[in-house]
Amino acid sequence: MQHSQGRENGKQNSKHQRGTKNHSPHFYLFFGLRLPTNLFYLSLILCLGLCLSACGHPPSTHSKTKSPSPQEDDTKLTFFGVALEQFDEVGRPIWKVKAKEAKYTADKQMGQVQNPQGELYQDGKVVYQIKAEKADIKQDGKQLFLQGKIVATDPRNGIVFQGNELEWRPQEDLLIIRNQLNGNHKQLQAVAQEAKIKTREKRVEFSGGVVAKSTDPQLQMRTEHLMWHIQEEKLFSDRPIQIERYKDKKITGRGNGNAAEINLKTQIAILKPLAKLELIDPPMQITSNSIIWNINKQNITTNSPIQVSQSAENLTVTANQGQMNIPENTVYLTGKVNAVGKHRQSLTSNQLTWYLDKKLLEAQGNVVYRQIEPKLTFQGETAVGNLETENIVVKGGNSTGGRVVTEIIPQESR
Repeated sequence: MQHSQGRENGKQNSKHQRGTKNHSPHFYLFFGLRLPTNLFYLSLILCLGLCLSACGHPPSTHSKTKSPSPQEDDTKLTFFGVALEQFDEVGRPIWKVKAKEAKYTADKQMGQVQNPQGELYQDGKVVYQIKAEKADIKQDGKQLFLQGKIVATDPRNGIVFQGNELEWRPQEDLLIIRNQLNGNHKQLQAVAQEAKIKTREKRVEFSGGVVAKSTDPQLQMRTEHLMWHIQEEKLFSDRPIQIERYKDKKITGRGNGNAAEINLKTQIAILKPLAKLELIDPPMQITSNSIIWNINKQNITTNSPIQVSQSAENLTVTANQGQMNIPENTVYLTGKVNAVGKHRQSLTSNQLTWYLDKKLLEAQGNVVYRQIEPKLTFQGETAVGNLETENIVVKGGNSTGGRVVTEIIPQESR
């Protein structure tokens, strides 16, 4: 009877196996056995049998070490020589991870592995190589999650990311690395709370306490959100940002803005709304709605209303637009130019050239010089002089018939 029943059960099992097909592209590989996910529990049984056969029974000792409970044996299994693989719907790999040892928790589908290393694939090609000392691995067929001290390297351009969490979402073309993130590249180094990496677009999005340093030009950027377009060699920020320019390990300039675009190839930084640029040598402060800072050529340009201040001369100049040549220590301003000194003396004109080294102003077009004490006004076509010392020479032009118009306002009697 028992033999007959066994043969009947064997027939039913054989029939059941012939009638079942699995089209799932998701596989796990343990000990060289590639198993479909719907045979997961069978894989555990086979692997457990291999482990027990390989390890054998340990010799008896007098140690008081507590033996694991039957429940722990059922839920935590240790494997050796583990390989995890996952494929897309056309059979191309999307990740491969190998480990020397793994402890698997069946109910949570979590693998605690030692020295894991592997590859992440996009369109069948390796986009990142990953490794760690230890990691907790979780996979659900659509994404891979690693937790531990992780290193991810892009073999195409040499970018290396380090962090304590890695999440790979191949269907979204998205790699996320977070928790003490550190990124290194020959062109840029950055620390942040998180990095979102688009592998096809070759774009990295840093967020949370971002501090990035570029090697050429030597810049340090601080912001909460920074996007790096790797192929274009450009950085973008849509949040308040501070940029510091270094030369020989010393700060030469500091820029601030509510947004920025930095071209690392041309070495041009554009600071946008409420932009401010502070130079160390010469000591200048420049504010505008948009500032173009050419770090390579060392000049500053803006087509928006601009204010230039120098505390050493107690001089502030405003205009519709302006340009500064840093090596020549010269500022060029045009459109409704108004220069004001410490005693409220002022010089207005259509154009103004400010020679910082000489402390000299040259004004052209509709020039008006006003002095508070004694009260007087000069009008002409050009003016040259030092506003701080109130030593200004005004000359006439066509509008005044070649004559300088002088207006002296007598002081009121006390």
